[in-house]
Amino acid sequence: MAEMARLIDPHMQKLSMLMSSMGDMVVESVSLAMDSYLEGADTMERVVALSDSIRSKYYEVEDLTFEMLLRFQPVADDFRMIRSSTEISYAFSRFGRYAYDIAQVRDMFGDLTECRNAALYEASKKVRHLIREAILSFAELDVRRAEKIREDEEFIDRIYAERIGHLVGSRDTRCALAEALLLRYLERIGDHAVFMSDAVNYIVTGKHRPSKERIDARRARREAWDGKR
Repeated sequence: MAEMARLIDPHMQKLSMLMSSMGDMVVESVSLAMDSYLEGADTMERVVALSDSIRSKYYEVEDLTFEMLLRFQPVADDFRMIRSSTEISYAFSRFGRYAYDIAQVRDMFGDLTECRNAALYEASKKVRHLIREAILSFAELDVRRAEKIREDEEFIDRIYAERIGHLVGSRDTRCALAEALLLRYLERIGDHAVFMSDAVNYIVTGKHRPSKERIDARRARREAWDGKR
């Protein structure tokens, strides 16, 4: 016997479609933005349009989720999906904003293709992969895939820390400033992708994963307690 459709189901389907659309636009906007730097392409107009569309859909998600919470009193599974969709759509909106910021670097500094380097290529490649994995982990509610996002984000953090040290002493101020900005935006994208992975874990398990700060604080308390014994 087929399951009876619930009143909330069409709204949940609409939410899924909105989130999927946002994910597609995020991938395109960040890829275009990085091409503006790595390939010297003028992508600003398209990136701005995509960033605005992502932001607009974020507000659609907010309105839809608020309506569902008020009208349907969703059960636990639906509630976790609704709540997390609001948070993830915000992460999507930040991706769109960072794509705009990256494209704007080329507008401020001009053609930067002579500033290319292997480290930035690696960071860019990793970020594009990380975004796709974050979107897929949410679409498929794949906790294992979400866990691997942290490893990619740590890789980006390492590149950021290593390159900033080199850039401080660089004599090519123009390239150094541009790269520092780009690396910072990529690092922030990585942070939001980790936030998405945490949201996926919450949807599936119903539990919030402790933040690094909470883990470190817990470890410090344990070490302090052990030292007193």
